[in-house]
Amino acid sequence: MKIKYLHHWNITYKEAVNIQQDLKEKLIINDKEFSGRISTIAGADISYSQQDDMFFAAVILLAYPTMDVIEETSFAERAPFPYIPGLLSFREGPALLKSFEKLGSVPDCVIFDGQGIAHPRGIGLASHIGLFLDIPTIGCAKKRLVGLHDEVGPAVGDYEDLVLDGRVVGAVVRTKKKVKPLFVSPGHKISLRRAVEVVLSCCKGYRLTEPVRRAHLAVNRIRIEATTSC
Repeated sequence: MKIKYLHHWNITYKEAVNIQQDLKEKLIINDKEFSGRISTIAGADISYSQQDDMFFAAVILLAYPTMDVIEETSFAERAPFPYIPGLLSFREGPALLKSFEKLGSVPDCVIFDGQGIAHPRGIGLASHIGLFLDIPTIGCAKKRLVGLHDEVGPAVGDYEDLVLDGRVVGAVVRTKKKVKPLFVSPGHKISLRRAVEVVLSCCKGYRLTEPVRRAHLAVNRIRIEATTSC
């Protein structure tokens, strides 16, 4: 898969913030460039060693809607950027992009374990990496980063708007009964409504979407194998 590299990663905190502010203006948060047809979907996740700054990234390409595995790629490297809330894409992005580069085909859509536009500067991991990939991306996080919302109903598919400064930036979605909801926001080249639809269609009895769940299992397996073999 070809990657559209937009900037380098060896930067300062101030440079990272400036990059976010510039790239935010390039985001497309609608379905005008998304046909709506999905035959493949990818999930991406990161895991890291607690002993050092080694990061492991995994991307799982699945057939849609069957969720059969087509391809799995991974990459490991040391984190190039310190841990700073709101700038995690600069820490996790390089390894993820190198894992995407190994894919033999381009997904129709990608779901990330992270935020899209529901972010302090409106450009979380799914949005930032979505610009590099230049395809529809969705942020599907386990925790809220910004915004307020009403209580979500108990049924699968219930959701409430996530509102930041009077603007809807995402949705809080119930994907499984009696468990905490997920925080869904568009990353790039997709609307919030469509992002919620895709997320719900990819949930197969678990809280996490199947693409992210499979990527999570894969990257933790890869990390454990790598650390135990050392």
